Amino acid sequence: MTMKISPQEFSQFSSFFYDRTGIFFDESKRYFVDKRLIDRMRATNCHDVKTYLTHVGRKASAQEMQALTNSMTVNETYFFREAYQFDCLVRSMLAEVAPRKRPGETIKIWSLPCSSGEEPYSIVLYLLEYWPEISIYDVEIFGSDIDTGILASAERGLFSRRSVQNLSPDLLQRYFQRADGDRWQLNTDIRQSVSFSHVNILDPGDLARFSGVDVIFCRNLLIYFDEISRRAAAEALHGCLAPGGFLCLGHSESMSRISNLFQVRRLPEATVYQRPR
Repeated sequence: MTMKISPQEFSQFSSFFYDRTGIFFDESKRYFVDKRLIDRMRATNCHDVKTYLTHVGRKASAQEMQALTNSMTVNETYFFREAYQFDCLVRSMLAEVAPRKRPGETIKIWSLPCSSGEEPYSIVLYLLEYWPEISIYDVEIFGSDIDTGILASAERGLFSRRSVQNLSPDLLQRYFQRADGDRWQLNTDIRQSVSFSHVNILDPGDLARFSGVDVIFCRNLLIYFDEISRRAAAEALHGCLAPGGFLCLGHSESMSRISNLFQVRRLPEATVYQRPR
């Protein structure tokens, strides 16, 4: 049977999804949303949107809510994407963060959303390659996403040729093994250097374990939120940062238009946002 989503049903679904994730879909996303919503309706034998939302809304359907979330999130990334921010990390941000650490304290870096892992693994490679003090300090790197399927992929550390296209042959040889087909697998020690977890940035329970973070990479997430959700996300990120900690956004995002909680820092390599000390 051919299924179609009416404008009213699309609006109903958009409100439902927004309430639970903070992600807002407008009319320009109709084709993207309709296709994936119909796939989930068929998978659950629901013949209309109202029945499906009733099904997903039940507490017992948490697994389907996660499947829906996984299908509605976009994961577009590759190694060393917007590399100027990684340059900023090793040349400027860590130069301020590291001296504040007392013996035994850890530098914490968080990638959210981390998608299939290219961003947090890029951070690992940058620290190993371009930050001489990596041998002096203990560093914890976290990767989080709302999509559980993509987190499983990140933990496997298996990447396509497109994902590693910006890496030199030397980096590929030292940190990867050639896998099946035209894919590359990160070495085990690199994969084990990142801790992955499921996080909804608008769920205080998910964020409770993240505090005192020194640098957060939260790139190209806020563009999917409306003004209210952006402000809530900004407050959440501010709460997770250590005093003096830094926040990196995507090149088309600006915290200055969202919240006044952060100080704008125009460092030599990039503009970043800092929680005042």
